[in-house]
Amino acid sequence: MAKKKKNGVQALIGLERFTNYGVRTDKSEVVFFTVEPTNISVLSADNIEIKMHNLMMVLSVIPDLEMIAIDSAERFDDNKWYIRKRLQTEQNEAVRKLLLADHDFLDEIQLEMSSARQFMFAVRFRKEKPEQIFNIISRVDKTLSEHGFAAKRMNKGEVKRMLALYFGTSITGDEIPDIEGENYFDMEEAEKLEGKI
Repeated sequence: MAKKKKNGVQALIGLERFTNYGVRTDKSEVVFFTVEPTNISVLSADNIEIKMHNLMMVLSVIPDLEMIAIDSAERFDDNKWYIRKRLQTEQNEAVRKLLLADHDFLDEIQLEMSSARQFMFAVRFRKEKPEQIFNIISRVDKTLSEHGFAAKRMNKGEVKRMLALYFGTSITGDEIPDIEGENYFDMEEAEKLEGKI
C-alpha cells in the first residue's frame, strides 16, 4: 500500500522541520547567517574595493555560499495597487478621501521601512552527517569573521521571523508558534483544568 502524500502548505513550500542548525527542506538542510550590512555610501573607493575583494575571498573559500537580501518588513505594494484601482472607479467623494488617506499612510510606512533590509548568507547540506555540518558551520563562521563580515548563525526564532516576513504571514515579523493553533490548545487545556479545580 502506497503512503498518502501530505497536501499542506508546509509540503507545498518544501519545509520539513527545524534542525539543530537550521531548516530541513525536502532537498537539503539550510543554515542561515545574518550579516550586518555596511553602508558603502560613506566608504571611500579603496574601502569598497577591499570589501569586494574580501567577499571574493570568502566565495573562493566557500564556493557554495549563497547570498540573500530580503525586506525585513512586509511590503505594501499590493495594497497600494488595490487602493489606486479603487480610486479610479469610486464615485463617493468621502470614500475617495478615505482611500487617499490610506494610500498616503501606506506610502509613509513604506518610506520608513524602505531601508529595512536583511542580508544573509546560506549554506546547504545535502548528505552530510551532523558532525560534518557542525565543522562546516564553524569554518564558515570563522571565514566570514576573518574577512571582516559581522555575521552570526541565525537561531530558530530568527529563521521563523524571516520565513514569516518572506511568506507574508506577519507584518512586523512577530514570532510564529511551532504548531499552528498551539495557543488555542493551551487555552483549552487551561479552561479544562479550571473546571476540574
